[in-house]
Amino acid sequence: MKRPPYVTEADLARIIRDGLSEDVLTGDVTTRATVLPSTTAEGRFIAKDTGTIAGLAVVEAVFSALDPSVSITWTATDGQPVVPGMDIGRIAGPAIAVLEGERLALNLLQRMSGIATATAAMVRAVHGTGATILDTRKTVPGLRVLDKWAVRLGGGDNHRVGLHDMFLIKENHIAAAGSLEAALDRVGAAAAQNALRIEIEVASMDELERVLAHGGAHRVMLDNFARRTRSSVDTTLLREAVQRVGGRMETEASGNVDLDTVRAIAETGVDFISSGALTHSVRALDISLLLKTGTS
Repeated sequence: MKRPPYVTEADLARIIRDGLSEDVLTGDVTTRATVLPSTTAEGRFIAKDTGTIAGLAVVEAVFSALDPSVSITWTATDGQPVVPGMDIGRIAGPAIAVLEGERLALNLLQRMSGIATATAAMVRAVHGTGATILDTRKTVPGLRVLDKWAVRLGGGDNHRVGLHDMFLIKENHIAAAGSLEAALDRVGAAAAQNALRIEIEVASMDELERVLAHGGAHRVMLDNFARRTRSSVDTTLLREAVQRVGGRMETEASGNVDLDTVRAIAETGVDFISSGALTHSVRALDISLLLKTGTS
């Protein structure tokens, strides 16, 4: 999958520049004291977990920023399942550049792969229901575009990238506007100027009925309509809400979404399921870089 439009060259350069500044700063003193400039390195990226790989292009960009002569040949592709011991790719180039970039490259690769792995598991869980798995804005500051890219590589889709590209009316906006209807009116007037889509969050059937009576939204977010129980999840209210909407607008379920509950939520007929856990509670996928060096 090619890089999504919200991951610009400038974004990628900034993330790598900031990461290298944080880790390397003026130079890796240990590497530069022990490794001759003429020393070369070759290595293999090896998966140590079962999961979904994501972020190969980001790894390339890290090493390119340090030394364009570093070469990487991938034997895996983004979005591909991996298992422990699997050879993901080979790297070769000046040892100083390879050692200085190793930690940043692995940190980004492991995080993106962890997000892709969690996303792929949820996508598999809802297979056949028609529901689409979405992320949220619960991302690491500075890494949002990579987090959201990883969700896509895992087979999910993105909710809004930020506050600028979609109207999402939530309870605090409604409180500030004075009413649900006033908030919809004001957003509708603003949307007429820029053609952005409109979503509104509701927390009860009464609020849903008011949205349906008013109109003016493209999607309704049914927040916590799926109620967690001791042993599973009660989707009675969510199913009722989806049926009440009856296709007049898109429906999105949020709240109490995890791998154990997502299938039952999807089976209500909801169009989208958003999960903050994909990015805010990610477990990095364990990947190592095994190196050997020599003198050119």
